[in-house]
Amino acid sequence: NSKCNVYRRGLQAIPLSVDLWLHYLTFFKENSDTTDPETDSRIRAAYEHAVLAAGTDFRSDRLWESFIAWETEQQKLANVTAIYDRILGIPTQLYSQHFQKFKDHVQSNHPKHFLSEEEFVKLRVELSKSSLAGMISEDDAAVAQEELPPGIEDLADPAKRVTEIENMRHKVIEIRQELFNHNEHEVSKRWAFEEAIKRPYFHVKALEKTQLTNWREYLEFEIENGTPERVVVLFERCLIACALYEEFWIKYAKYLEGYSTDGMRHIYKKACITHLPKKPAIHLLWAAFEEQQGDAEEARRILKSLEATVPGLAMVRLRRVSLERRHGNLTEAEALLRESMESASTIAERSFYAVKLARQHMKVQRNLSKAKAVLLDALESDHTNPKLYLNLLELEYSGDVTQNEAEILVCFDRAVNSGMPIESRLLFCQRKVEFLEDFGSDINMLVAAYEEQQKLQKEDEASKTKAENGYDSSQEPDAKRQRVDDGSGAATALTDAQAQNSAYNYNWYQVLAPSKHKY
Repeated sequence: NSKCNVYRRGLQAIPLSVDLWLHYLTFFKENSDTTDPETDSRIRAAYEHAVLAAGTDFRSDRLWESFIAWETEQQKLANVTAIYDRILGIPTQLYSQHFQKFKDHVQSNHPKHFLSEEEFVKLRVELSKSSLAGMISEDDAAVAQEELPPGIEDLADPAKRVTEIENMRHKVIEIRQELFNHNEHEVSKRWAFEEAIKRPYFHVKALEKTQLTNWREYLEFEIENGTPERVVVLFERCLIACALYEEFWIKYAKYLEGYSTDGMRHIYKKACITHLPKKPAIHLLWAAFEEQQGDAEEARRILKSLEATVPGLAMVRLRRVSLERRHGNLTEAEALLRESMESASTIAERSFYAVKLARQHMKVQRNLSKAKAVLLDALESDHTNPKLYLNLLELEYSGDVTQNEAEILVCFDRAVNSGMPIESRLLFCQRKVEFLEDFGSDINMLVAAYEEQQKLQKEDEASKTKAENGYDSSQEPDAKRQRVDDGSGAATALTDAQAQNSAYNYNWYQVLAPSKHKY
């Protein structure tokens, strides 16, 4: 019916909810036909499904207890023992209580009822062959073995019958004691992590740093020490409380990489579609994953969908461009970059995409003229952007510098005579002197360039002296106060005298000596 379907949909969405499983099982039992001979097997299957989904959760004890209680009601005591054999090996919060209840179960029932027939007979034979810590002699054991009744029938002698029952109970508990001891050790290693989990449920309120740190450390511990099943369960628990934290979804997907491609896809979908529709990093990873699986179309869909949800992200647009480039769709890659230039909200953003487009023309399409045209066009509206001048120089330097001397000098002059801050223009001028020193064909041009450099250097020193004497540089026009920026907020090499490498792998001069030392 519809209510049952609602439960099933809920359990499919949150398979680790012990409360939801218990409500569902209660509903399932109450609405089962008691006259149907298949009812018990269906309920048992539902319990098996429940413990398979949530039974390794540290706080799953109530689910196991419910399963045991139901099998006890059905008087299936051998099934109860089988369930205890499972839970006694799982680190849970009430591990000690389970062992005590198991011992009560053994002490209060006949072994032939709480053991399977196969285990009962096997244990009977084993006990008849040994003295069991001196309880019976070896001769008595040999005689007893000959007198053993077939199957699970009681021994004829009442005294021997009582002794056998007690010996069997002792042996059954002794065998499980070793399992319990190992489990107790496993619980002790996890107890501090579990105690530190203060909010195991989902809430939109941010988690404290200590909580996040505990989840990180617990996951690392389980990955290092636990079984894949336990690791997956812990990730599922973590992602109930930490559903809004991208790092845990990414860590889960990466963990599944060695186990299940379908599992990775499921995690990416659940994270991106349900919990983190506006987080770009995990969408980019999902798109990359699908592309790795050979589904470029799905990768395109993911990236386009993210752009529609969170427009204007450069990292997403550039991933779309690189996707098309990798698959040979250079026209589409160019169109995406041009579209970004046209829709840019600032001049700096437009220049950023212009540099990317010029690099594609030059490096991918090997079209120098188109690349140059893009940069020159960008400079028309952004003539104080050092990144544009640097990339224009890169284009000119990419050819034969001796044959291309005139064009390179035009580039230098364009930068030196621009509206950039004086320190930026000075560095371009120093580079011009370096170029003429290394490759120039006319000594007159070298001398003129050096004189130009000295003039700019004096202007730069004068402006710094004014600043040191309390001159308020904030009164300068914005263009004069502009710091060199690469379009993404980071200062470029032009403002750092220690930076030796330019965008086109050509060394700057060493920082010039004080002015008293003449060239």
